[in-house]
Amino acid sequence: MNEGDWTISRLRTAVADGDVSAREICDGYLRRIQAIDGQLHAFTKVFQDEALVRAEEADNHRDEWRDKPLLGVPITIKDVICTRHLPTTAGSHILNGYRPPYDATVVTRLRDAGAVIVGKTNCDEFAMGSSTEHSSFGPTRNPWATNHIPGGSSGGAAVAVSARLAPVSIASDTGGSIRQPAALCGVVGLKPTYGRVSRYGLLAFASSLDQIGPMTLTVADTATVLQVIAGPDPHDATSSKLPVPDTSTLFPGEARGTRIGVPRAAFKEGVDTEVLSAFDEALRILTARGASVIEIDLPHMKYAVPVYYLIAPAEASSNLARYDGVRYGFRAAMKESAADLSAMYDRTRDQGFGTEVKRCIMLGTYALSAGYYDAYYLQAQRVRSLIRSDYDRVFADVDAVAMPTTPTPAFQIGEHVDDPLAMYLGDIFTVSANLTGLPAISLPAGFTSTRLPIGFQLMGKPFDETTLLRLSDAYERDAQWFHERPPFAPE
Repeated sequence: MNEGDWTISRLRTAVADGDVSAREICDGYLRRIQAIDGQLHAFTKVFQDEALVRAEEADNHRDEWRDKPLLGVPITIKDVICTRHLPTTAGSHILNGYRPPYDATVVTRLRDAGAVIVGKTNCDEFAMGSSTEHSSFGPTRNPWATNHIPGGSSGGAAVAVSARLAPVSIASDTGGSIRQPAALCGVVGLKPTYGRVSRYGLLAFASSLDQIGPMTLTVADTATVLQVIAGPDPHDATSSKLPVPDTSTLFPGEARGTRIGVPRAAFKEGVDTEVLSAFDEALRILTARGASVIEIDLPHMKYAVPVYYLIAPAEASSNLARYDGVRYGFRAAMKESAADLSAMYDRTRDQGFGTEVKRCIMLGTYALSAGYYDAYYLQAQRVRSLIRSDYDRVFADVDAVAMPTTPTPAFQIGEHVDDPLAMYLGDIFTVSANLTGLPAISLPAGFTSTRLPIGFQLMGKPFDETTLLRLSDAYERDAQWFHERPPFAPE
């Protein structure tokens, strides 16, 4: 059995039963990474030695660990999530050489569940981007067409799963950074409810929007990983104390009695015809499984992108103020004079941050500045409340809201680098879930005529990931796009 066949349940069962060793599994994935990642650039760092030691530990404790849900499962971590004594750079030169003294809570929980962490995945610098072109390590390439972007900011994470370099990737989603690359690379990507998964150890972009979640090949694998990483955390004051439901019995294979809302008015302009066709087919599958589709109205959704691009930069400008060249990471050269300290700060930030991060910091600082705070940031927060009210009203009548994940398939690398507005408009269907804190999942929905993946998105009620997973499983049973493999994946 090769890497293209592994799901979490099959892999951990094979390891637990002694049919194959965790080391053999790990070594197989590491060899694939070494063979093809030079062409895809999904990883910023591969932890070969550490991963093999961990895999051997799983083998040595196989009997006592056999009930661990991720026994021997290779997993990647987006390079904005802290890993103890292992490089964490956020795709930025300013964190060159930084090795955190602690693990993020999600990393601790993954290790406790028996997972084997094989490396850190590439991302837009500090997760600010929608294409994974804005990384100091260079761009990541889509395994379905290497001259196209994989989406962002978690492009490396999506590519790792799509190209079968790992069965699971852990990433972060601030405005669609899990769901959008999942859609463009043909995998499953879940953004849980804000507070469902601890953000402790996540290098903050926008603290009221950031959320950690999984990418996998199948819905069942996503449910398994969510069960592991979710739950309250005393290290994160924003993590919810609500219990995490058992997802092991969520999959009856039908959507009977479920009501799905569709805001058709939002799709009238700017959406690719093949994306719309795939969206309609996904709805047909769900209705065949027993769901009913209801037309809904989200009148303030049209403001979601401008609201997001005021709030997110404002929070980023504050969060990134800590990178000054003094405490950790990159430091620009300093003259002997102590009076040069302020100039050193400026040079460090100028040399350490890339173009997109600088743009975001400047925009956010402007929005928070005296004389503009009320007109921009405060007004954006007011409209954010209106967007949330729209969803509260809609969810009184429906169980989920369906949209395309992205308005278009993946564009070519470099196509929008000099046109940030065009880049930002690609987030039109994803940012609302972050502004409202609602859970959302992207599912593979087929391909364009040129074999570029298309995604289908479902949004749910607060802390109701179970409904999303149940609907997603019902859809997946008929769609089964996870059997499709990009040219780089093993046969």
